[in-house]
Amino acid sequence: MLSTDLLFFYRQVSHQALTVVDVETTGCHPNSSRVIEISVLQATLKSGIHHQQTHLINPQVPVPESITRFTGISQDMVAQAPLAEDVWKSYLPLLNSGTLTAHNLAFDYGFLQSEFHHLGICFTRSNAEQLCTVILARLMLPDLPSRSLPNLVQHFGFPVNTSHRAEADTLACWLLTKLLLTEIQNEPDEILLDRFAKQWLSLRDAAAILGVSTQQARASLKLANVKLRLVGQYQTPQYQRGDVERLFRENQGSNQLSLLQDF
Repeated sequence: MLSTDLLFFYRQVSHQALTVVDVETTGCHPNSSRVIEISVLQATLKSGIHHQQTHLINPQVPVPESITRFTGISQDMVAQAPLAEDVWKSYLPLLNSGTLTAHNLAFDYGFLQSEFHHLGICFTRSNAEQLCTVILARLMLPDLPSRSLPNLVQHFGFPVNTSHRAEADTLACWLLTKLLLTEIQNEPDEILLDRFAKQWLSLRDAAAILGVSTQQARASLKLANVKLRLVGQYQTPQYQRGDVERLFRENQGSNQLSLLQDF
């Protein structure tokens, strides 16, 4: 999606009701792990928070010690909690309303779908009804070294409790969303688009903008002398959004010229 389209999308979302969700789980993969805690917060930028509820859940599977160290949620705590089937149905109306919002939404969304699947319920939300604050933070905060939620809480000084508990993380996600969407509401287009242009994109995201394969994108970006940076252990290439979109517009112009010449 181009910067102008992103700006239009986020401006629309900023006027909608948001349903912010966070789950704590027994592991990383929905097909082999279960949710042990959920919190859902509903709010709008105009009126603030108007509802939040949180539940521990008995997953009826062991809680690994590594998860207890990470979250503070123990086997004894979930053993006294209600079972999944007694919790999830009460959350369905909340999760089906507003724009579904989370920090790294793909993770939470996958677990939501899996938990409802266990109950024989199909849970889906369209892309237009989803907001991932990791993606938003990468776009709006390109100069920060980390967009992890605990680091963002520390960076902005959000008044929340310890991270990696659903209630605190949901509140932190809301405060981040409120901050960034308020800026999107209030800042002029040119300032926001200049900010978007500084975002670092993966090769896959660059290829999606250019509408070509990753192999073609790599060759095209190299031919155009688009600067890159190499990150991480595997020296993964990243490109700035502004450079990629500039190449896209140039390619579009060349294609239109070619069509006119053929005509």
